[in-house]
Amino acid sequence: MAPAARRAAPGGEDRPSGGPPLAAIAASLQRERRRAGLSLAETARRAGIAKSTLSQLESATGNPSVETLWALSVTLDVPFAQLVDPPRPRVHVIRAGEGPTFSAEHSDYVATLLATCPPHALRDIYVVTAQPGLARESEPHMPGLVEHVVLSTGRAEVGLTEDPVELGPGDYVSYPGDVAHVFRALEPDTVAVLLSEHH
Repeated sequence: MAPAARRAAPGGEDRPSGGPPLAAIAASLQRERRRAGLSLAETARRAGIAKSTLSQLESATGNPSVETLWALSVTLDVPFAQLVDPPRPRVHVIRAGEGPTFSAEHSDYVATLLATCPPHALRDIYVVTAQPGLARESEPHMPGLVEHVVLSTGRAEVGLTEDPVELGPGDYVSYPGDVAHVFRALEPDTVAVLLSEHH
């Protein structure tokens, strides 16, 4: 049998093709450690690994073993698979005039369902007024938090910092609030309803 193909890993070290996705693991470890509010040293201590090992993994230069990743997943309280293959953040957009609607029988009243409330969730509702200029950039909130935004007037870019969605009046978007996110008004006196959902 021919030897396995090899490719250069970050840091100049070769590793077999199909090996661990170092960049994805590095990003996942950094994100989950920040969410847990743990320092590099404290995370390494709790996982029973050397601080230098964790530092290498977070800079995508290490070569993690299954045992090391399992220890880190337990320490950070995340599924093993989430460290090596992080899920894409779920963003849900409903444009004005879309979505399931329900009409009243005796009055001119139409309700459009935008999102149902999951069991055991808590929700806070805000009215946001924003002006063009410096965007409101938010660091990740507590794990599991989801934000829902319905734009009332104006226009805005809303959602994940790396890929916001442009909204017009009546448009709706939801996105994970435990990922960096942004609200950038594109027109004066932009107004939106923001609902923060805690699980």
